[in-house]
Amino acid sequence: MKYYVDASVSRSGNGSKEYPFRHIQEAANLAKAGDEVLVYPGVYREYVNPVNSGTEDARITYTSVEPLKAVITGAEEVKCWEPYEGKEDGGNIWVARIPNGIFGNYNPYTTLVSGDWFIATFIAHTGEVYLNGKSLYEVTELDQVLNPVRSRTSWDPDFSVYTWYTQQDEEKNETVIYANFQGADPNKENVEINVRRNCFYPDKEGVGYITLSGFTVTKAATQWAPPTAYQEGMIGPHWSKGWIIEDCEVSHSKCSGISLGKYKQPNNDNKWLTWKFKDGTQTERDCICQAQREGWTKENIGSHIIRRCNIHDCGQTGIVGHLGGVFSLIEDNHIHHINNKQNLAGAEIGGIKMHAAIDVIYRRNHIHHCTRGLWLDWQAQGTRVTQNLFHDNCLPLPDDCIDPNDPGMGEDIFIEVSHGPTLVDNNLLLSDRSVKLATQGVAFVHNLIAGALTAVGKGTDNGALTLSSPRYTPYHVPHRTEVAGFMTFLHGDDRFYNNIFLQQPKRPGMVKIYNYLQGEGKNGWDDGNLDVGTWMFDNGYQLYEEWVKEFEGYCGMGSPDSDRYYIHLPVWAEGNVYLNGAKPWKKEKNCVVDDTHEVTLSLEEKDGEWKLNTNLYEILPEITVGTISTETLGMAFEPEEYYENPDGSPITFSEDYFGNHRSLHPCVGPFENPEDAGKKLS
Repeated sequence: MKYYVDASVSRSGNGSKEYPFRHIQEAANLAKAGDEVLVYPGVYREYVNPVNSGTEDARITYTSVEPLKAVITGAEEVKCWEPYEGKEDGGNIWVARIPNGIFGNYNPYTTLVSGDWFIATFIAHTGEVYLNGKSLYEVTELDQVLNPVRSRTSWDPDFSVYTWYTQQDEEKNETVIYANFQGADPNKENVEINVRRNCFYPDKEGVGYITLSGFTVTKAATQWAPPTAYQEGMIGPHWSKGWIIEDCEVSHSKCSGISLGKYKQPNNDNKWLTWKFKDGTQTERDCICQAQREGWTKENIGSHIIRRCNIHDCGQTGIVGHLGGVFSLIEDNHIHHINNKQNLAGAEIGGIKMHAAIDVIYRRNHIHHCTRGLWLDWQAQGTRVTQNLFHDNCLPLPDDCIDPNDPGMGEDIFIEVSHGPTLVDNNLLLSDRSVKLATQGVAFVHNLIAGALTAVGKGTDNGALTLSSPRYTPYHVPHRTEVAGFMTFLHGDDRFYNNIFLQQPKRPGMVKIYNYLQGEGKNGWDDGNLDVGTWMFDNGYQLYEEWVKEFEGYCGMGSPDSDRYYIHLPVWAEGNVYLNGAKPWKKEKNCVVDDTHEVTLSLEEKDGEWKLNTNLYEILPEITVGTISTETLGMAFEPEEYYENPDGSPITFSEDYFGNHRSLHPCVGPFENPEDAGKKLS
């Protein structure tokens, strides 16, 4: 059955093409497995709560008849602005009084952003004020509206003087908003405020096999989404299976745009924040084991697809998830400008932030201008990151800007406390810092790595001052969710084959933070490294054949005491090229270091197309390398799982960044054909 929705009709009909519904929710109340909801262009100011589930063979499909012309928004227009203190001169400061009845049981202007791993350096509400589609900056005092100060941390400091402040008039039961529009008349411009918490999101669990296609989804008052809490987004499957979110534009969520996240466990929801006596990592382990008991299996949860979406200008993440995103495919998305206001801070921020990305494939995405591009935290087992373009995912960092409480830098990919196997192949990693590697069991194959590897051998303890505080995280039965065991980190167990490492000039702001982290800011989480290459493995890492000798002649219980079970795991490296001063691991086999030529590299964007400008392939030295495969890479140590496809079949790295077939002796880096380096990348 087909249901039709048209916001332009004067009165809602019966959902037929001749008499369409006026609201999407009317169709969502009725649509069952196999049904299609067709939505005509218009602005739909409503929360859509899909009631029924589709099936694997008969999905429920919601489609925008004209791509991106049907807009689902959690915001409402505000046209009741008055000049502050009776100013009639078109001044900057305006006041709006909003009756609280419009918010129902959730008022974004009394609800603070909060949760585990949120750093409350700033008191922020889940509400927002938008001027012509762009969110203003909330401040904590009225004087900061009257006399705004330009932000030093925002990625868009010029707009940071557009500020707003809120308070409650309890006597009149109104939300009062003060805003500085810098000369614009808000009654003549498009000014909106967040009203609804979600846009397209079932309020109950288990509503699976839904397709959302071609919508613009924007502006919702979402809450902070840590892994130890109920994780919400503007869009999300809410603990179900088989959703497809495709060809959508997703923007301006207060926190997260799309959530593939965890259901609510009332006994363990932000428990670290509220009960405090158990450390957050222990409550997370509790969350995982409880979910296992309560039906977290491959048969029930995950296997979602997010493809061809434009996801941008969200405060916390573009895509977030814990447990609920397993076995998913995230491909061909453009994810950019996430957390650029820098008004939210914490350990759950990035273009994509996902815990337990078991057998998740991230393919052909373009991720840039985010406070961290892709963060794979815990259980990145069977995860593959392939054919993606990453750039400009380190903070802008003006030369004078260091926050001693959070001297963050950002990177393209952060892989944290996972046992692997995690596969990173055929990517362009072009930010100042390419990969933060506080983990083990990662294979890098055929990448262009133009930023540093950081936190090698660090970042896996839990920050105790004087006591040992290793973080134990789970590993799983291969290609399943069932927990096979928990273990801390020995580091290493990493592989580097056929990559190009290219040192770029170091920005002064980054150097300043590096110096800070090497001195008074030294900590166990990040070394701030900016020097490109595999050279950090010089510190105590062995070749496989050296490591094996540690165990010769010993056989379990009764052997002499030894450190052999607690030393770093071995590292494999072969066929890599190092340019512009990038430095190899001293034990690497068959590598080429070229310090005689200067390689230039930059990205150029024109009319929405991104291209690489470089002389790399005029200079790239020849090196004899072979085809890399699952057989080459072997298995990750702790889970004893091979670097293979989610279905258990082996991988042969026979395709490059563009999908071109590689020769028997392939070219190092992501491009098999040198002339392809100048092609459109995204």
